[in-house]
Amino acid sequence: MQTIAAAISIGVILHVGNHLACDFPRLISSSNDKYKKLLKNDFGSPKPTYIDLVKGPEGVTGVLMVIFMAIAFTLATRWFRRNLIKLPKPFDRITGFNAFWYSHHLFVIVYVLLIIHGEFLYLVHIWYRRTTWMYLAVPVLLYAGERILRFFRSGFSTVRLLKVAIYPGGVLTLQMSKPPQFRYKSGQYMFVQCPAVSPFEWHPFSITSAPGDDYLSVHIRQLGDWTQALKRLFSEVCEPPVAGKSGLLRADEATKKSLPKLLIDGPYGAPAQDYSKYDVLLLVGLGIGATPFISILKDLLNNIVKMEEQADSVSDASKAADVSVASSNESTTPNRVPSKRKKTLKTTNAYFYWVTREQGSFDWFKGVMNEVAELDQRGVIEMHNYLTSVYEEGDARSALITMVQALNHAKNGVDIVSGTRVRTHFARPKWKNVLSKLSSKHCNARIGVFYCGAPVLAKELSKLCYELNQKGSTKFEFHKEHF
Repeated sequence: MQTIAAAISIGVILHVGNHLACDFPRLISSSNDKYKKLLKNDFGSPKPTYIDLVKGPEGVTGVLMVIFMAIAFTLATRWFRRNLIKLPKPFDRITGFNAFWYSHHLFVIVYVLLIIHGEFLYLVHIWYRRTTWMYLAVPVLLYAGERILRFFRSGFSTVRLLKVAIYPGGVLTLQMSKPPQFRYKSGQYMFVQCPAVSPFEWHPFSITSAPGDDYLSVHIRQLGDWTQALKRLFSEVCEPPVAGKSGLLRADEATKKSLPKLLIDGPYGAPAQDYSKYDVLLLVGLGIGATPFISILKDLLNNIVKMEEQADSVSDASKAADVSVASSNESTTPNRVPSKRKKTLKTTNAYFYWVTREQGSFDWFKGVMNEVAELDQRGVIEMHNYLTSVYEEGDARSALITMVQALNHAKNGVDIVSGTRVRTHFARPKWKNVLSKLSSKHCNARIGVFYCGAPVLAKELSKLCYELNQKGSTKFEFHKEHF
């Protein structure tokens, strides 16, 4: 998107600069004889001034397009879009995601002006040579088709909220009914709209429920204008915690206040959805970037349980068949009952690394981590939590908490930092060591490395994967998502 924006900016500068600094000055400075001979039929008589050219239909539409595109470009920059620039009221309304989103819809006005601009082309009088509308027709039709499709899909995929929970760290969890026709893969995402917040805005969120679950769930962190408004809206309908319960705000179908309406559209594909084609998985999530992998871990866990159930049923059937054959003496050739072919998973191991700055972030993922630790008897899934706000193990400044953590985990099997069975490490992982160990442990394996988080770490992981691919027989394939 940044490349496209840069290309448009360069094109506008060249186009407008050529007219204002080259064409217009040459036209008004041309001799009267040359003007009457070559340009009078196009620009009329008397010869126009520089201001006349700018005030004409071509000049006005061109200037307006530049202004609207400059507004959209400015509000799309990181400083405005992410509220990094703090402006006094009421000017603070031009920062944030909402300003970025609505300003980008100025493209509708820009397209209309562009068509008008193209109808007044200089030196072109035959209508079918004014081809601006032809170039705009395809993208406009595609955009209109996508909006119409989303309108109908969201209408068919009606959902009702089942549970709502607001966790520390500004994370909102929404659990909703699953439409019968909604089929998806782990790692995919869907668009969510809340008409009470904005009847126009759709926002993408990773689906955190597994395909086998009878509900849909998303985890939304409070980062921008829309998510802040959504959290405030649900905070009003959530009930305070009961004495003795956790301090989370919760709501469900039994809540007295009516829950806001939600619309969904999807599912849509994402890199993580192809996880099942790899022998080994390395899942790396930064903060809320863990959400695409919640569904994968759940799905992997469900498949493990199904495999064990199938193995038990096949074993029982084989025993029953052996008893039946042994007790039958009517035939000299024993009739063996064909056993069902055991379905095996291609993925043999998964390693999940979650890196976060806030201890409160562990609360919204606690249930999944405990479930995985309890049901994964074969050790297929290995989980690692990293809290970057504490100094790494071995540092004197974190020696006390490390000692207490180790004692409590050894005695009770619970980590004092995350409140789960998964022990928390401190500081950032040494990614070179992590990938090197996987390469040594899983020789000749095809390892899928899936990352969701800030762009900085993506470059490091991609470079490490490339370097290790050149050295050994283990092949790493890197996939990334940014938020």
